Amino acid sequence: MCGIIGVVAHTPVNQLLYDGLLVLQHRGQDAAGIVTAEGNEFHMHKSNGLVRDVFRTRDMRNLLGNSGIAHVRYPTAGNASSSAEAQPFYVNSPFGIVLAHNGNLTNAEQLKQDLYRLDLRHVNTGSDSEALLNVLAHELAEQVEGQQLPPERIFDAVAGVHRRVRGAYAVVAMIAGHGLLAFRDPFGIRPLIIGERQTDQGMEYMLASESVALDTLDFRVVRDVAPGEAVFVDLAGRLYSRQCAESPRYSPCIFEYVYLARPDSVMDGISVYETRLRMGQYLADKIRRDWPDATIDVVIPIPDTSRPSAMELANALGLPFREGFIKNRYIGRTFIMPGQAQRKKSVRQKLNAIGQEFRGKNVLLVDDSIVRGTTSREIVQMARDAGAHKVYFASAAPPVRFPNVYGIDMPTRQELLATGRTDEEIAREIGADALIYQDLSALIEAVRHSRPVLSHFDTSCFNGEYVTGDVTAEYLDQIEAAREHGGRPSSGNATLQLDLNLSRKL
Repeated sequence: MCGIIGVVAHTPVNQLLYDGLLVLQHRGQDAAGIVTAEGNEFHMHKSNGLVRDVFRTRDMRNLLGNSGIAHVRYPTAGNASSSAEAQPFYVNSPFGIVLAHNGNLTNAEQLKQDLYRLDLRHVNTGSDSEALLNVLAHELAEQVEGQQLPPERIFDAVAGVHRRVRGAYAVVAMIAGHGLLAFRDPFGIRPLIIGERQTDQGMEYMLASESVALDTLDFRVVRDVAPGEAVFVDLAGRLYSRQCAESPRYSPCIFEYVYLARPDSVMDGISVYETRLRMGQYLADKIRRDWPDATIDVVIPIPDTSRPSAMELANALGLPFREGFIKNRYIGRTFIMPGQAQRKKSVRQKLNAIGQEFRGKNVLLVDDSIVRGTTSREIVQMARDAGAHKVYFASAAPPVRFPNVYGIDMPTRQELLATGRTDEEIAREIGADALIYQDLSALIEAVRHSRPVLSHFDTSCFNGEYVTGDVTAEYLDQIEAAREHGGRPSSGNATLQLDLNLSRKL
């Protein structure tokens, strides 16, 4: 998961790109980068860290030009934390191209081999995004006519990218002297949306991962980029588009609606907030059906993503909704903590229980999902320490049993709490008196309710069905081996792994 933005305007875009990255900061906190285009010259600044820490006034002053792209990074399979892998990436031919990518390529290693052997191109980092940039550069070079690269030829190049690349990719790229190119993989796994605004100088365009970036920067939402579609905006502000995939199929990642996206975003015509409310409604229906005798005194969300689902669940069941945990937003990210003792201390520092909401009560805790379970176990214990009589736990998403290979750095199968365990066993693992998961069919219905025509989603982390059709058991084994080689815990003792690994949520 990463956040991307591309802008073509009639005035300097450095502030627009910076402000857009701040809005998309939730999509990646490890690195940030901006590239602006001034004529045929690119200006770049990128580094590890939060947006507010990466850019200083002197950096912003150097980012000249009326068009550009920007990126916030969340590390995925094959990505390290090196600042060399901060995006955007750059190649100098043809014309000069910079690219930012959200997603993950499932055939990245084969692409790198083909680039070296067949295209005579060198990939200098372990990033699949750099490989994607070089594939695009090669395909564009094949389409150049002298110094000319008309939009139709650019779209032919994107069609070539679709034929070679597998996996998830939403892309923004700048071609020096030509304009802004954006495209989405043939399944539309990762989001990308178009916005426009009319100015005295003419129309300006922005493409971004989420509609919230357009809203806050006064761009009007035009539409989502369709799966397999490419959009090109030239430097005069003219927009062109074409379907470049042979057999596109809408299959957006359903986990975007569960956890990744901001609740005030609308993605592929579906409100994230309304989806999360319906997730609470469906979860309430299941509790009524499966827990008819449960005595619940209060419903408490685990901040922040689960709040809409917990609120609607409480409303549907006629139960009090209370904020039982306060989140400290100024604690360092827990995944950098070197040991489990420090990690537990950090979780306690990041969340603090309000004692009177727990004391002597049967509480229902609601979270958006359960991945490794480490945080869930710690939070259940915090509720008990605060005096809860019984602690029930509800997940607004189904059990996560499989890794996500399309841009979310989920653990291996052995590290996932739900793999190989029943609901009762998972409840014991996290210390809850009972556990209830959302049904996958209910989650799908909650998402597609406001847009029934969108009937298929990537639900691979729940059911192991990967929409691109090229993810095999051998591929998953290779990912797990790479995680082990990269210093992450290896397979073996699942309980030990859960203790050593940090949850996605904190």
